[in-house]
Amino acid sequence: MTTTTIPKSSGGANFVGALWREIKRIPPVYPVFLVIFLAVSYLNPTYQTLPGIFSFLRRAAPMAILTIGEMMVLVSGGFDLSIGSIVTLVTIGSSMTLHNDPNLALSSILLMYGIGIVIGLTNGLIVSFLRVPSLIATLGMALLVKGAALYWCGGAPKGYFTDNWRFLGRGFFENVPLVGQFPASLLILIIVAVITFYVFHRANFGKEVLAIGDNVRAAQLSGVKVHRVRILVFLISALCAVTGGILIGGYGGIGTNVGEGLEMQAIAAAVVGGTLLLGGKGSVPDAIFGAFTLEALFSLLNLLGLPKPYRDAVQGLIIIGAVAYVSLRTRGKR
Repeated sequence: MTTTTIPKSSGGANFVGALWREIKRIPPVYPVFLVIFLAVSYLNPTYQTLPGIFSFLRRAAPMAILTIGEMMVLVSGGFDLSIGSIVTLVTIGSSMTLHNDPNLALSSILLMYGIGIVIGLTNGLIVSFLRVPSLIATLGMALLVKGAALYWCGGAPKGYFTDNWRFLGRGFFENVPLVGQFPASLLILIIVAVITFYVFHRANFGKEVLAIGDNVRAAQLSGVKVHRVRILVFLISALCAVTGGILIGGYGGIGTNVGEGLEMQAIAAAVVGGTLLLGGKGSVPDAIFGAFTLEALFSLLNLLGLPKPYRDAVQGLIIIGAVAYVSLRTRGKR
């Protein structure tokens, strides 16, 4: 009688294979951010300390919030080019309504959110019911909002931001256990991230946004209220822009061009985070780390002493590479 021995597969090989499959599932934005941030911390040892890391996160928090809102619109298959102008309006409008009075800080902030709600709803209604492409609708809104802001201040902002207003963008919570100082802007980012993560990844709304971005007609046939969802994503984007504008104004101060180009940076950060420009794919955590990666890249290029044209060129190459990578990866899965 002949006995046949069946060779057993190596446990080590199985472990390595399983580990590699798990590694492949990690979005590329995380290792890319880690590599860039390690390079930044090597060139500037300040970033190796907890205060240095918190300083970086405080600076990156506004862009991360803007990117979350932009990501929502991109996933639905649209664009929002008005967020930079909203940031400018928030900084100018707040300086005009504060009247150098700390007691008016809350009412000023609430007024900015009210204006942001009107802008977001208007963008959504124009795109949904008038069927104007979002690229054109929000570009026109950007020009309208910035023009209104400049008219409001007469071309030059008046007054200054009070300390309690600026606290949200540049202040710290003191005597926090384990860390000592904790940036207020980072806490706001965490709150926004938790809320939008639940809305986008746990609630049915996120599935509807993804369905619209993937195939509008199929979403309509499945019962998705496309108009309502589109209006809501533009509303969320505008609210994120107001929040980001408050943090940016608090950190950097008043300026008539403070929001210039932020919409393109937010789109770039979302794309670096794996969001598809044609819609149908996106993630709140990935978008946040896309913003962190872009901020780390800017810090690295500044430390290397590259002039702005070179920084813009490198940024453009990275965006093109990220878009190409995501497109090839999606095509391969199909």
